[in-house]
Amino acid sequence: MKQIFSLKRIHVLRGFLASLFYLIFVLVVNGQTKEVSGRLVDSNTEEPVGFAQVALFTNTDDTKPVAFSDTDENGAFKLSVSPGQYILKAFFIGYKDLLVPIVKVDASTDLGELTLLSENQNLEEVIVETSRLPVRSTLEGLVITPENNLANIGGTLLDILRNTPSIAVNEGGGVSIRGSTNTNVLINGRNSSLTQNLDQLPASVVEEIKIINNPNARYDAEAEGGVIDIVLKKGIELGTHGGLEATYGTRNRTNVGGRINHRKLNYNIYAGYNNRNWKSVGDRNSTRVIFEDNETLDQSTRSSDLDIGNNLNFGADYYFGNNTLSYEGVFQANETTNINTLFAEQVRAGEEFDYVRRNNENEQDDGLDNALIFEHNFKEKGHVFRATASHSYRNQFKTQNIEIFNNTLDPQPDNLTGRERAFTDEVRNITVIQADYIEPLGEGKFETGLKSTIREFDNDFIYQRFDENSQDFVEDASVSNRFLYQDQIHAGYLIYSNSKPKFEYGLGVRGEFTQVDTYLFNTDEDNQQRYFNLFPSVQGLYNVNDIHGIKFTYSRRIDRPRAWRLNPFPNITDSLNVRRGNPNLIPEFINSFEFGHLANFKNTSLTTNLFYRKVNNQIDFITIVEDGISYSQPDNLNSAVVYGLEFIGTSELNDWYSLNGGVTLSRVIVDASNIGEEFTNDGFAWNAKLNQDFKLPYGFNFQVAANYESPEIQAQGKTQAVYFIDTSIQKGFLGNKGSMTLSVRDVFDTRQYAGNSLTNSFSQDFVSKQETRIVLLSARYNF
Repeated sequence: MKQIFSLKRIHVLRGFLASLFYLIFVLVVNGQTKEVSGRLVDSNTEEPVGFAQVALFTNTDDTKPVAFSDTDENGAFKLSVSPGQYILKAFFIGYKDLLVPIVKVDASTDLGELTLLSENQNLEEVIVETSRLPVRSTLEGLVITPENNLANIGGTLLDILRNTPSIAVNEGGGVSIRGSTNTNVLINGRNSSLTQNLDQLPASVVEEIKIINNPNARYDAEAEGGVIDIVLKKGIELGTHGGLEATYGTRNRTNVGGRINHRKLNYNIYAGYNNRNWKSVGDRNSTRVIFEDNETLDQSTRSSDLDIGNNLNFGADYYFGNNTLSYEGVFQANETTNINTLFAEQVRAGEEFDYVRRNNENEQDDGLDNALIFEHNFKEKGHVFRATASHSYRNQFKTQNIEIFNNTLDPQPDNLTGRERAFTDEVRNITVIQADYIEPLGEGKFETGLKSTIREFDNDFIYQRFDENSQDFVEDASVSNRFLYQDQIHAGYLIYSNSKPKFEYGLGVRGEFTQVDTYLFNTDEDNQQRYFNLFPSVQGLYNVNDIHGIKFTYSRRIDRPRAWRLNPFPNITDSLNVRRGNPNLIPEFINSFEFGHLANFKNTSLTTNLFYRKVNNQIDFITIVEDGISYSQPDNLNSAVVYGLEFIGTSELNDWYSLNGGVTLSRVIVDASNIGEEFTNDGFAWNAKLNQDFKLPYGFNFQVAANYESPEIQAQGKTQAVYFIDTSIQKGFLGNKGSMTLSVRDVFDTRQYAGNSLTNSFSQDFVSKQETRIVLLSARYNF
């Protein structure tokens, strides 16, 4: 695998050098040519159209331009050609192609202002049109552009999501949308095993993120919270473009990477590489009291982590006739080393018992995504057929070496009383085959498609204890296990949408047949599930006028139990706090409604959403205590109801100050009376995020990002508030092709996670504080 990775890196370097020589050649040739310049503006707003593609051709049938370029942020362009007669074309998403049939060039020529005509919007188009804002509202949710937010520089995908309205990130890196931790995370619109650890995907490789609260029938019905679609960079501008980025931070953290793409009218090739070397330390403290036994357990854990990650994304597009054939690939190789030392003081029936468990853990993750995509565009605009075949592979191998020190809090070699070790080998495979067809019908549009998703997760866990008699490790068959999870989801969907000047709507239905098979090799137990479900969706937008719109969305969804939740064998890293799965879990079914108001002013957008979500068979973790050991496992509760109000705003108030953010207010009602009345709970929660950007003198940009998450209830307790502030200052240079950014994460060192549980038999509190105040210095250069 390491040899494969080295070869990929060599190919990227060769591609970069070839593109560099090509660029030098073009510059030399153009030194003896004439200049054609101009400026593109929007036909309605007369605002400049930045980053559009402009090209000159010798005749209308040419596929290769004589010269091409992109407009700058002011819509201006310059092209250098030899004297002659040309045809000018301009292209940009959301606008009709511009054609200037005769451009005579015998000297430097200024074409002045050229107007691009906007195409009619449909239900999926972004309501806020400015591309400089890091957060934009859509009918379905939000679109996040990470590069437009200084707080994301040098970070990972989780850092982006921490600064996104409606989203919260918990202690373990789990993501929740409006209070739901069950989300369907996609890469480039596809299911991928690489989404297992979102902290291994660097922010610099992400083009944009789509947050879809109520997906229509085109998307999988999977997940209560909706869809997070991560779109990776591939480069769409004509010519050769790329960028380099490097970050250095406290505790010798580093993050370096580069990307390049070369596009002509009939093909596009691209690649990007990132290496991340990240270190962190932290502490976790917990106290548990068992009332009947008068037992108290105090635990504290010190941890140190080293994460070395390599990420390579690459691909190509080939354009022939009305067809496009694309290949997309992502390769990851990561290694994580953790040392966790657990100190425990237990008082039971008046007797004291101390012990220490030190866990030295090493985890290696290798993953590869491959996708082949074919698209055919018929003569009628919007008439499209698309077929995709993809495969995603991930291999995770983890070793744990545990040292035990009983009757002491001093983990010295002389106090060693026991040793354990464990090996986890997990292989994940996901195969997706999909076909979609879209056909315009007058003012409406018909969509249909088929999709098959085939997944296999094979987890082999070996647990051993050191035997003093044989002086060797002996496997513990009561803990070791191999668990195989396989599922197939075969789906089909129909959508009809229509767009009137005042009213737009979409009606859809999706059918999914689910086949689940699990097998425990140790006990020869298998579990099979077969079921078919229909999932309707409704989307509507009423345009009151050019500024205000009212939207409504509805979707029925399903949340199937994840593989690790079904495995009944325990995780005993901490022998007194055991986590295990539940093979008897059944899926959740969700009905989700949203009613909203969109206001799109010239430099400001405001979105208000009312949402309601009813979950049947809600899956939540339940903790019970037996013989001084707490067992935590997922279980199906009767139901849960979440409803609330959300405000999201973005604004460029003037030339030097802009802001974006949101506030989400919600109430959660959990009914677990099927398990016990003490597990029924309800409460109010809210979170707020505010990002402010200041353009300072001498080309400096300054940003402050503030986050607050209130306490939130669970079946047996609640989490405590989380709040922090990040700041960044940036200076551009070389005509803003390059920049330097200094960032301070968690300026006041306040970000920590805490919570408590309370039942009739026990109470438990915990506080976890990682090193979150980090200083980062980042440099970027784009060409």
